[in-house]
Amino acid sequence: MTYVVTDNCIACKYTDCVDSCPVDCFHEGENMLVINPDVCIDCGVCVPECPADAICADSAPEAGEWIAMNQKYADVWPIIYNTTEPLPEADEMEGVGNKLSTHFSEQPAA
Repeated sequence: MTYVVTDNCIACKYTDCVDSCPVDCFHEGENMLVINPDVCIDCGVCVPECPADAICADSAPEAGEWIAMNQKYADVWPIIYNTTEPLPEADEMEGVGNKLSTHFSEQPAA
């Protein structure tokens, strides 16, 4: 089992989870994070740290398409090592549905 970042991270990009990770498995895109499943040690300490509830186990029903997506972008986005400020619109975007098709950026973090 590993953990994955899901839809609610898009356009929020809270990074509270990053400092809790003992193995630096988070990778940073322009407007979301992903978890590298090859590095994640399945400890789960990141889950309660995410204020947007955007992290779940890969065995959870909501993990679905996010498993492949986390792997894909972990392979091309840079590792993030420290907490940063969330995106300016994070509070407004938290909980908005269908962000993958409307707000997702494939670009790595600047």
